Amino acid sequence: MSPTISPAVFAHRRALVPAADEGLAEAPYLEAIQRYADRRAVRCHVPAHKGGASTSAQLVRALGSGLKLDVPSCIEGIDLGCGETPLQRAERLAAATWGARRTWFLINGATEASHVLCLALGQSGGDVVVQRNVHCSTIHGLVLGGLRPAFVMPGVDEELGIAHCVSPRDLADALDRTPDAVAAFIVSPTYFGTAADVRALADVCHERGATLVVDEAWGAHFRFHDRLPQDALAAGADAVISGTHKMIGSLTQSAMLHLARPSACLDEDGISRALGLVRTTSPSSLLLASLDGARAHVAEHGRQLVTDALAQMSVLKQQISDVCGLGVLGDELVGRHGVAEFDPLRLAIDLSATGMDGHLVADDLLRTADINLELVTSRILIAHVGIGEPVLTAGARLVDALRTVLANAGRISTHEPSRAPAACIGDPVMAPRAAYFATQESIDLRDGVGRVSADSIAVYPPGIANVLPGERFTQRLVDYLLEMALRGCPLRGTWDERAGTVRVVRQS
Repeated sequence: MSPTISPAVFAHRRALVPAADEGLAEAPYLEAIQRYADRRAVRCHVPAHKGGASTSAQLVRALGSGLKLDVPSCIEGIDLGCGETPLQRAERLAAATWGARRTWFLINGATEASHVLCLALGQSGGDVVVQRNVHCSTIHGLVLGGLRPAFVMPGVDEELGIAHCVSPRDLADALDRTPDAVAAFIVSPTYFGTAADVRALADVCHERGATLVVDEAWGAHFRFHDRLPQDALAAGADAVISGTHKMIGSLTQSAMLHLARPSACLDEDGISRALGLVRTTSPSSLLLASLDGARAHVAEHGRQLVTDALAQMSVLKQQISDVCGLGVLGDELVGRHGVAEFDPLRLAIDLSATGMDGHLVADDLLRTADINLELVTSRILIAHVGIGEPVLTAGARLVDALRTVLANAGRISTHEPSRAPAACIGDPVMAPRAAYFATQESIDLRDGVGRVSADSIAVYPPGIANVLPGERFTQRLVDYLLEMALRGCPLRGTWDERAGTVRVVRQS
């Protein structure tokens, strides 16, 4: 079967797939576990539910035939056998689909990719440059790998209270100040849909002998349409973290790690070796199969899925603007704050003109219409849309609910929105690993001003750490975290909600 996406569609970029590769619409791993389930093999192995024959009726009703596909690793004809196994072929087809030299399927989310890359880079050196608003999983990877980060600040939009992208000039300055850095970690696109000039960032890194790692967790769909920002692999990134479940539709907790080319400090063997340190020996066949099936679907239909989603999203954004009188973030951000492009499939609703508090608006949407948003700040509401879903169906409910909330605006607080989380960060004084393993004590967060955190705390989502291991709590930071806790925002990390305590480095 020939691939249904032609590389000619992306002539302005690197070819989508090697011309000689075929079978992109196949899902070899998914098909292999389906064959195993269909032939009713005798399951003298784990898991104990035996495909649904030995578990609760409630679980069988909930998961149905999915239980039959839950098989362990080391099964002949699935991930064992002579020659290329279905799992190996599935990963090879994924590499061809996204234009990578090598792709790994991950079953602990993009988090696993961050940890693996930091461990692999730890074999080559200790210094790295890191965008300050990276996901907390990258910070945890720094601790695991013993890397010493030099942070580079992204552009901060003070009006909206959000952080965007790193500019090539700022990255160059940070690398010049850290001449021994083996790699740079940047985020593109951000949670809010802004994309960096990855090609220029790659040039900056390569001119200085550094590897560029791009957290593209929210951009797995970029490869499939020329109206979307250029994908990081095509733009010259060396390694790319892809949160496949976010936009492509694999199961939650599944992701991919792409390697574009081996470098002096990052190659296939190093990544595979590091993966062995963190990967479970009992990987979920359901998660792996979902990656294979979602990849095959987007390889065959990706361009049309994105085309349809773009058309519907354009209508929905216009309705939100016309009917509700609300702003919607878009191309007006390009050229500012390190932003080179904007993802038109990102629906970021700007409440600034209303004076309403986003957290309370979101509470009202949930209470009155059961609308569950992806991310909420004091000014911005993120309504997530995946490619292939009926955008206007869910969008109609959102528009109606927003109109109702606006009509009842008197019940919603219009107090001054909280400070930007991007600006509320700690002061670095120790290396993350040194602080994490230092002698610690728990104290009340209110007493934390001036103390050095032993771990990270992040208002979630988006999971960007407000304080890192080795950073000192400031008064502004403590006030912000307490305010977010009072608003009901989850604080992940060392925050103990019941006791109101955090872990800090014990003072001498």
